[in-house]
Amino acid sequence: MSDHIAWKGLNRMPQFVIQEHWARTHHFDLRLEKEGVLKSWALPKGMPVDDEKRLAIQVEDHDLDYGQFEGEIPPGEYGAGKVAIWDKGRYDPVEWTGDKILFVLHGERLKGRYVLIRLKRSAPDHWLIRKID
Repeated sequence: MSDHIAWKGLNRMPQFVIQEHWARTHHFDLRLEKEGVLKSWALPKGMPVDDEKRLAIQVEDHDLDYGQFEGEIPPGEYGAGKVAIWDKGRYDPVEWTGDKILFVLHGERLKGRYVLIRLKRSAPDHWLIRKID
């Protein structure tokens, strides 16, 4: 069942942030605000800019405040390395189910419709992300 109807009562669109992260490996983190937290995915190759599909690995939820974080995570801590905000803004959640998330980004760099689809024949935290227009 989609959460779209429940979200229609919000008086503002939820926030998103994409953070560039130089940790063990260089990657990007997509974070979508939902239910008081930032739902998060690591994107080894960054956000797709056209119809290409890219791997998105779901990671633990983050506090909303983390969406403003830029700086250095100390060695020995989870995600140690440099973090910089690559893009941020609001997004419109069109559909959110257990296996599919369709949303429209209204960012400073990225704009348009994206879809996250859970890979059924892979690890449960593996998704594909694709820009659809």
